[in-house]
Amino acid sequence: MKHVFTCLIAIAFACSSPGVAAQGTRAVLESATADAIRNHCLAHAAAAGFTVAVAVFDHGGDLVSFARHDGATPATTAVAHWKGRSAAVYLNPTADTGTWNMPTAPMIATIGGGMPLFTRDGIGIGGVGVSGAPPEFDAECGTLAAQAAGLAVAPPGG
Repeated sequence: MKHVFTCLIAIAFACSSPGVAAQGTRAVLESATADAIRNHCLAHAAAAGFTVAVAVFDHGGDLVSFARHDGATPATTAVAHWKGRSAAVYLNPTADTGTWNMPTAPMIATIGGGMPLFTRDGIGIGGVGVSGAPPEFDAECGTLAAQAAGLAVAPPGG
């Protein structure tokens, strides 16, 4: 019995040692931040006279926040989702992924308007897709919205 007790103490000690530490936490895109990005982009587009859809995804490609202006078409909605998911999964602007000559890669968008989202420390946490205006404006809208929420669309030095 003494041997079993000694083994249990050894196991407990081994599990509490620094070599068996729990996994660290990873930065994630919070719902409030995704909503702020969405709302800022919708306001920016409305001020410029554009009717858009905005979709914000986490790095796993899951939708966190979405909205569209009244009058945005179903195609506009679908394209915003396509761009946002691509930017989130590949952590590259969709204007760049469109140059990769891989149009059949899973979840890849090939037109500008999707922007990746990074923390100020350079950790990729998602992407935003905007559709309904010219691709350059869609990208600008996503970029300004990310910056307003305290995020970046490229890692530091990127």
